[in-house]
Order: sequence, then structure tokens, then C-alpha cells
Amino acid sequence: MNKKLQTDAMEQLFDGILQLQTKEECYAFFEDLCTINELMSLSQRMEVATMLREHRTYLDIAEKTGASTATISRVNRALNYGTDGYDLVLNRMHK
Repeated sequence: MNKKLQTDAMEQLFDGILQLQTKEECYAFFEDLCTINELMSLSQRMEVATMLREHRTYLDIAEKTGASTATISRVNRALNYGTDGYDLVLNRMHK
């Protein structure tokens, strides 16, 4: 993990997220925490990551999700050279 992210505030945020037990609790917490646009961006990135793992083209992904090629490239870079966070979550979701 990036050492710049390891702050007391970030620890508190992640500890709070780990307390969530249902999808309804996630909706309530994240709706209070984030703006609608922030949540839409996060969900769009998850959708892009899923589609990239399915080997879909950038054009197909952009048309389906509305994501820019810059966003698709950023997610692709994270999938290929990141810390495997997307893979961890997506693998667990598809078990």
C-alpha cells in the first residue's frame, strides 16, 4: 500500500467500512460519505474493471458504461500494474 495513504484518518475510514454487514448498510454509509457523482464514478470503475477482465474492447466499454478512455486506461493500468485490489474483490465476488 502507498505509505502516503496510511494515515489515522484512512485507518478510521477502513475500520468503519469493515463494520458494514449488509448492502443496505453500505448504501446508507456511502450515501452519507460520498456525493452521488463520487459513488457513480466508483461504481463505473468497478464496471469497467469487470469488463476489462472479460477482455472487452475500450470502445465497447466506453459505449456501455459512458466511461472516458482515460478512465478505462486508468483502471486497466491498475489491473495490470496495481496492487491487485480489483482482482481481490472481483475474484471474491465471482466465487
